[in-house]
Amino acid sequence: MEYDAVVIGAGHNGLAAAVELASRGWSVAVVEAKDEAGGAVKTREVTLPGFRHDLCAMNLSMFAGSAFFNKNKDALFANGLGIVPAPRCFASVFRDHTYLGVGPDLERTVADIRALSPKDADAWRAMVSEFGADAPHIFGLLASPMPSFAAAKVAWKAWRSRGTAWLYETVKLLLASPRDFLDARFENPKVKAMMGAWGLHLDFAPDVAGGALFPYLESMANQSFGMVIGQGGADTIIRSMTALLKNKGGDLLLGTPVEQIETAGGVASGVRLADGRVIKARRAVIANAHPKLVFGKLLAKDASRADFDTKVEKFRAGPGTMMIHLALDGLPDWRAGEELKNYAYVHIAPDFEMMSKTYSEAMGGLLPAEPALVVGQPTAIDPSRAPDGKHVLWVQVRVLPAEIKGDAKGEIESTDWDAIKKVYADRVLSILDTYAPGINNKILGKAVYSPVDLERENPNLIGGDNLSGSHHLDQNFLFRPVAGYSRYKTPVKGLYLCGASTWPGAGTGAGSGFMLAGMLAK
Repeated sequence: MEYDAVVIGAGHNGLAAAVELASRGWSVAVVEAKDEAGGAVKTREVTLPGFRHDLCAMNLSMFAGSAFFNKNKDALFANGLGIVPAPRCFASVFRDHTYLGVGPDLERTVADIRALSPKDADAWRAMVSEFGADAPHIFGLLASPMPSFAAAKVAWKAWRSRGTAWLYETVKLLLASPRDFLDARFENPKVKAMMGAWGLHLDFAPDVAGGALFPYLESMANQSFGMVIGQGGADTIIRSMTALLKNKGGDLLLGTPVEQIETAGGVASGVRLADGRVIKARRAVIANAHPKLVFGKLLAKDASRADFDTKVEKFRAGPGTMMIHLALDGLPDWRAGEELKNYAYVHIAPDFEMMSKTYSEAMGGLLPAEPALVVGQPTAIDPSRAPDGKHVLWVQVRVLPAEIKGDAKGEIESTDWDAIKKVYADRVLSILDTYAPGINNKILGKAVYSPVDLERENPNLIGGDNLSGSHHLDQNFLFRPVAGYSRYKTPVKGLYLCGASTWPGAGTGAGSGFMLAGMLAK
């Protein structure tokens, strides 16, 4: 078999690259080790029949706002894509059992914030207004290869439109910690905690430099555009993308592990499969995979790239993650109010002190005494994911150590995730019960995925890191994954990387795959 391009890995970035290349006349094959496409975007019945759970990714707002979606949306919808808007996007609950949330209704958000601080309500409204002018420039930068003429053009247009002072403020935003950014703009700790909780979706505790951007973008984007999830499950994007790929003549080979990337004369020439077959690539081999897997397992060692390989080996993972999936008899009865049942996400990360402590414990190898929780309520928005009157709950536990050195609470002695995951999940559910009493009585079925389980499910999630590499400043922008190789090329001619380990990083935006394909097919 021979194609213009062979893509390793059927995650959404690999599929985006394949679809774009196929649409430009390239012959493309996507080879996937698992029997199911999707990478970290999969939906399964992991508790009870009829209860569909998003294994990892749930929020599809980045996909719905992506350049790939904008170009292909009609074809994606024709091939089965379904998205559902959330009536209310996200909220944080606090220790006094109140909450603060954000939804598409600006006046409602402002009124809720005004009850805490009139000054902060005015600051929120002003930030939303400024975001309307900032968004085209910020999202334009995120949708441009790094570095590139396109990125420089975005910066130039931003300067012409917004002025030098705005550029300085934007650079400050990119470098600031969540605490510094939010302290400069708001006074109420609940407002700051509500926004700052988004930092823990990546690996940004309140005082980590470079962590302000994500809380700002998520808060403002949810306020301005809302949030969407997949109809029937997040895998709707994967099913529509694979159908579109096949419609464009591309091939998808599932259950087909790659054993080695083949080279000829220093150029990537194809892949050797575990069953011995070789698929040749005339123009490109694209690895939608963690660089440590590519250069540590799939490529033969080569002294000429020893320096690059060393840098890849030092590419740090973000913190580990646990996923707890619950089949429920009813939605949680939140002590903070029934209205919380309408939110897509409820963050249990009530203050900066707790976030900082949790992060410090996890990075020190300790099981956090009080982990941060992201509680997803997809069936509040899309009832089709469960039998009539029943619900699923998506609980992401942030942040955790990949390798356990101890327990910050002094209760768990074992350091083996397989041995302690159920006990630690009980700690998580006890925390959830504090904010939603009686939750355990509603559980009909439960599935727990430790950081080790997540890596078994998807080898790209090393140590349960659902980011495929820390997003701290020294591993982001021009430095992702290695300085000098942020434009998807590698030292091996004809071999390219895409996926969460490359710019613009984690999320469901399909940015790296789409941008890489556009660059290759010029």
